[in-house]
Amino acid sequence: MAGRECGYCKQWVEEGEAHDCWTTTEAALTQDLPEDLLDAWERLRETAVQFGDQRIYASHHSIMFSRKVCYFFVRPKTRYLEVCILLGRPLNARQVHNVMKGSASKYANMIRITHRDEVEPPITDWLLEAYRLPDVLAAKPPKKRKPKRAIRPAKQRRS
Repeated sequence: MAGRECGYCKQWVEEGEAHDCWTTTEAALTQDLPEDLLDAWERLRETAVQFGDQRIYASHHSIMFSRKVCYFFVRPKTRYLEVCILLGRPLNARQVHNVMKGSASKYANMIRITHRDEVEPPITDWLLEAYRLPDVLAAKPPKKRKPKRAIRPAKQRRS
């Protein structure tokens, strides 16, 4: 039969068959995790759920946690969980593997978790801070911009 190989997931797709490799589930992303990582994932998810109302969904290779916007996400890897916490400041701690500027007001703080016992303060504190960040940013008054200087016409010379 005629078909094609998906350029993203490399799966063979028969002609006329529906295929959407971008759509996935939490279960699909976590099904092959070793027991230690699965326990860590469950604890991480339980911790986030306790913060309050939010949307948890899988997208491509990540599991996203968001209120109006994503405040952290998890990429399950074979040897660790890559956790990206979006905060209004860069973190300087031994748990932080990498920090990237995410936007004008946020930093992506990358953390690797390998065991359930790592899902405790300060990591849980950072997650809660990220969950509350939209409220903090909304409460800040907008930055005052310096008024633009008026352009004055050049003085005409008197003859």
